[in-house]
Amino acid sequence: MTRHADGRSGVGRRVLGQAVPALGVLAAEPLYLLWDTAVVGRLGALDLAGLAVGALVLATVSTQLTFLSYGTTARAAQRFGAGDPAGAVREGVAATWIALGVGLALLALVQLLCDPVAAAVADGSDIAAAAAGWLRVAACGIPLILVTMAGNGWLRGVQRPRAPVAFVIAGLSLSALLCPALTHGLWGAPRLGLVGSAWANLAGQCVSGVAFLVALVRSRPDGVGRRAFLAPRWSLMAAQLRLGRDLIVRSLSFQVCFVSAGAVAARVGAEAVGAHQIAMQVWNFLSLLLDSLAIAAQTLVGAALGAGRPDAARSIGVRVTGWSAGVAVVVAVALAAGAGVVPRVFTAAPGVLSALAVPWWFLVGMVPVAGVVFALDGVLLGAADAAYLRTTTLAAALVGFLPLIWLSYGLGWGLTGIWSGLALFVVLRFCAVLTRFRGTAWQGSAIPANRTL
Repeated sequence: MTRHADGRSGVGRRVLGQAVPALGVLAAEPLYLLWDTAVVGRLGALDLAGLAVGALVLATVSTQLTFLSYGTTARAAQRFGAGDPAGAVREGVAATWIALGVGLALLALVQLLCDPVAAAVADGSDIAAAAAGWLRVAACGIPLILVTMAGNGWLRGVQRPRAPVAFVIAGLSLSALLCPALTHGLWGAPRLGLVGSAWANLAGQCVSGVAFLVALVRSRPDGVGRRAFLAPRWSLMAAQLRLGRDLIVRSLSFQVCFVSAGAVAARVGAEAVGAHQIAMQVWNFLSLLLDSLAIAAQTLVGAALGAGRPDAARSIGVRVTGWSAGVAVVVAVALAAGAGVVPRVFTAAPGVLSALAVPWWFLVGMVPVAGVVFALDGVLLGAADAAYLRTTTLAAALVGFLPLIWLSYGLGWGLTGIWSGLALFVVLRFCAVLTRFRGTAWQGSAIPANRTL
């Protein structure tokens, strides 16, 4: 396992080997959602609104469980780095059992509460009815969505980053083909309208989820019975759930911040909320790029710590952070240079363009800082230092962002106040992760190299 933990030889090749496939997985879903939106948009405004509400509810339910991906990557990478590939795959088995159990529970809950939840989110009974019809079908894929998350986690951990790309793209390709066919009745398919989009989503999730399950079964070590290998191991599942608890709180901190920012922007006015939405979409897109490097750091640092090589883990962390910061600086320069051109790609409304100038220059300043934050987040996640990330992210939200955002609303600071709060949130996280990385406490969060399953 030395070649995986070495912080000096071939680090660049291994980082790219992890980051490029991770970027493919991260980008595939948003690209498909754009296609799905374009297909449904041709049905009319009501169906498009129903898709927006239904997809929002589904995404809100499923994205809270990203620990199945990030937490499993960290634990599997540490097992793999410790020379225990079978133990790394067993982390995947445990994560998959959690995904199936929690996924079935969420599916039942969504089916039970589908109508009242859609009515609470939607503005109008017609939109709520359309959203509920889409959600009933699409929600059947929740267990498979979570299985896919778990599969991404353990396959990255065992240094097989290309397999998730193939599985995810296979599923989304089928969805992309079926979506117009079932929605508009093309090529002899039945014309199902908005519900056709949901069936297309479900079909693609089945393909991806089953592919990950087959890969898990085929990874069974020689000499180990299938039943024994696939049996749930409660100690592993409990450890993963403890890690997941911290990551869920961290994820909720992000959501509270960004939802609050959107809510305050909406109260400033239509032009302000339009400008805020454009800036947030640009930020989300750039996050995908930086997240791919963070995932590479997570995988390689986890393997290094699992091999008992904290110096190699630090070296990898330093190098990946430097590269992430460099990429972020290049992006920031491009944003600054294109300030008079790029925003016009999104809108021609003079009022929105004028309002967008405020968050755009905040973006230019925030991106280089975020390059460091994202990379070091990945390093600390690779060390399974989720408790520290939970606490500091929550503190950055409660102490920095939320007071400023609501002061902005009360005092009428508009987008300047909103984006000042977002910038403060990023800066506080920067200080927290940099301080942690400079010490050694984060290295003690890893699974000991000699711990057996």
